[in-house]
Amino acid sequence: QVQLEESGGGLVQAGGSLRLSCAASGRIFSTYAMGWVRQAPGKERELVAAINWSGDNTYDADSVKGRFTISRDIAKNTVYLQMNSLKPEDTAVYYCAARLSTSRLVTLGEYDYWGQGTQVTVSS
Repeated sequence: QVQLEESGGGLVQAGGSLRLSCAASGRIFSTYAMGWVRQAPGKERELVAAINWSGDNTYDADSVKGRFTISRDIAKNTVYLQMNSLKPEDTAVYYCAARLSTSRLVTLGEYDYWGQGTQVTVSS
């Protein structure tokens, strides 16, 4: 089993910044891709950002492009999401997700491990 634990969510004013972290632990014996997925009330899940194993290939949703940056520290089994210029529409629960045994970027439907989520609230 793999456990993912997010941290760093909270309440911030529009235009502010937050940095989310996700630490992976457990039976990790292979390469794995990671991503951040958010879900706002009444809306579908959205893949916000994704990163491959080596960190040299990333994906950003159009809605966050130029404002959010995903990165990872392989030695620490941790992935980060730096969120700048936050907007009220970024308010959601943000989930960390992982897909084992792959070194490439993966799509939303391919993740097989999920964290509990962390709330991000952006006030106007």
